[in-house]
Amino acid sequence: MSWERGEAVFEYKTFSRDHRIVVGDGVVIEASAAPAYFGSPKRVNPEDMLVASLSSCHMLTFMAICTKKKLVVDRYVDEAEGFLEKGADGRLWVTRVTLRPKVVFGGERPDQAALAALHHEAHRGCFIANSVKTEVTVVAE
Repeated sequence: MSWERGEAVFEYKTFSRDHRIVVGDGVVIEASAAPAYFGSPKRVNPEDMLVASLSSCHMLTFMAICTKKKLVVDRYVDEAEGFLEKGADGRLWVTRVTLRPKVVFGGERPDQAALAALHHEAHRGCFIANSVKTEVTVVAE
């Protein structure tokens, strides 16, 4: 991760929140703060990355489980949503994330109970969900 001030004056409302995150073999993510905190709306912010990480981890764990059960996934879409709220101590944090996966299966589709069990197993196996205090709820269709 890197950030540079450049020529700008370093004051709270005006300093640039734009920075670069380098992961893996050099993949660059252009990041900033959320617009409400003077960041760029054209860049990803940490709160959105947390929600995306939870969504991505759930999806990958879900699909791994499906392969082991010989269920074919053709499409997976999640419109995940995070909630930045004040805790009892007055500090802001991402208190909860709701995942809304919609899965299209090729061939046999599990019934609702089996689908719920797959998502439950995926949630329990998700490394990221197991690493945060944020409440993660899965609302599957």
